[in-house]
Amino acid sequence: MGIFSRLSWFFKRQWRQYLLGVVALILVALCNVVPPRIIGNVVDTVSRRNMTVKYLTINMVVLFVIAIVQYLLRFLWQKMIYGSSYVLERELRSRLFRHFMKMDTTFYQKWRTGDLMAHATNDIDAVRDVAGPGILTLADSVITGVSMIVAMGLFVDWKLTLMAVLPLLLLALMANVLGGKIHTAFKNSQASFSSINNKTQESVVGIKVLKALGQEQEDEADFDEYVKDNIKANKRSYRLGAMFDPLTTLIMGISYTLTIVFGGLAVINQRITIGQLVSFITYMAELMWPMYAVGSLFNLLERGSASYDRINELLLEKSSLVQTKHAFTTVPNGTLNFAVDQFHYPDDDAIALKNVHFKLDAGQTLGIVGPTGGGKSTIIGLLMRDFDHYDGLITVGKIDIRKYELNSYLDTIGYVPQTNFLFSTNVRDNVRFADIEAPAAAVEKASHIADLDGDIKQMADGYDTQVGELGVSLSGGQKQRLAIARAVLSDPKLLILDDSLSAVDSKTERNIETRIAKNRRHGTTIIAASRLSSVESADEIIVVADGTIVEKGTHQELLHQAGWYADTFNLQARNAELEGRLSNEK
Repeated sequence: MGIFSRLSWFFKRQWRQYLLGVVALILVALCNVVPPRIIGNVVDTVSRRNMTVKYLTINMVVLFVIAIVQYLLRFLWQKMIYGSSYVLERELRSRLFRHFMKMDTTFYQKWRTGDLMAHATNDIDAVRDVAGPGILTLADSVITGVSMIVAMGLFVDWKLTLMAVLPLLLLALMANVLGGKIHTAFKNSQASFSSINNKTQESVVGIKVLKALGQEQEDEADFDEYVKDNIKANKRSYRLGAMFDPLTTLIMGISYTLTIVFGGLAVINQRITIGQLVSFITYMAELMWPMYAVGSLFNLLERGSASYDRINELLLEKSSLVQTKHAFTTVPNGTLNFAVDQFHYPDDDAIALKNVHFKLDAGQTLGIVGPTGGGKSTIIGLLMRDFDHYDGLITVGKIDIRKYELNSYLDTIGYVPQTNFLFSTNVRDNVRFADIEAPAAAVEKASHIADLDGDIKQMADGYDTQVGELGVSLSGGQKQRLAIARAVLSDPKLLILDDSLSAVDSKTERNIETRIAKNRRHGTTIIAASRLSSVESADEIIVVADGTIVEKGTHQELLHQAGWYADTFNLQARNAELEGRLSNEK
């Protein structure tokens, strides 16, 4: 029953609806007391041979009226109780989604997508069942059970009632024995469902890779193992839960046996009439539902409790991002000063950055290059506030970026990551995602800057062309250019291109760089690239290797230093020249 206390915050908010629903249940239970009493009176009247058409008609009308009243009352409690449970579902889904939006990169490294989806769907459904069917079953079983037992003792015989109800105490003992085991079993079952969910999501997203590498059969075998584990977990939870119904049937059988034996003796001894015995047995039949409901309720509550624990585990996760109480909500503007003495990723003692210092005035362009794994993306991650815990200071306009309100800060940044995410909608809405009300002229201008407008004109539906899930209908270069168009649409104060020109040819790359420079004369730009031609025109270039800056200067200055930059640039230039010759020969 602990799940009810943990949901007390919701029940307090919806108390009027639940009170009205419970009152309706009480009235239904009171209505249920009447028919067995009428049936018993009719039987006694028949046995005394006093039955008349008028008497029978009156009783039939009363039963009909009670049926109509019960119908209306049942509609009322379903609307109040079930309706409130869906309010809880909406509240938990919204709360989880808002929590997901606030969490940092570390959170998404820890939790898999399938886990998060399972928590937001299956677990919430289980908790909703507690607030709907759970409340109904609890209230209805208690109200119906108590009202039937009172009616049996009041209208028939209290000694016979005590004899028939005594075996029902065994149910409480059974619930106490199985409680902890069922909770653990349901929690394992929900965790197993999360694993299957995650595996399915991973396989569907990576289906092209699986097919390309011929790993379909191996992946199917791996999926089968997840299914087997899920079946095993579900079998255990349902096996424990299924123990209630047979026990309930056995106990009710004992109660019926005692009723027939001692009730028959009471009729023989003329302590009760045959009609009263019929009423008593009818009340016993009404008591069957509350008894069976105990098992169902117990399983439902344990499943909901396990799911609520899992949801709370997510909600208790805290973002590592620093959110100051009086954060700046002004637009960040001015010189960017990056001075990080040391940084390492959470749960990793290896130093990712050390002594990385550079300054970038408003309107300038910075190029970040270096060998793979050198720290380029880590620098960008800190600029994007993926992580806030580092030794040093990053400022914009002499204000620590951690003192800005997060949304106010990020709204001034246009970011194009290495891996582009496109939404399953048309080209236009993907470009204007950050400003869905942006006019057509702004969308077309952004597409032109990204050198995508020519490709769009050749598409069957132009800007209305559907890109498909994750942009499946577009090439790698088109995806990158669409992401660039989306980033430049809002004319951000800071534009960050994280190796986002790797899938376009040299001519397209030069077009994009020229158009960005022309249209962003007052905007600051950071370009991280593997292809050095992407940063030739930058005001300053830093070479990052092993988490630190090993070279710094303009393109020409770095060539004269004859270090990694010069060697790599010359190598890439020779490769480009060779590719050009081979292309001309063909």
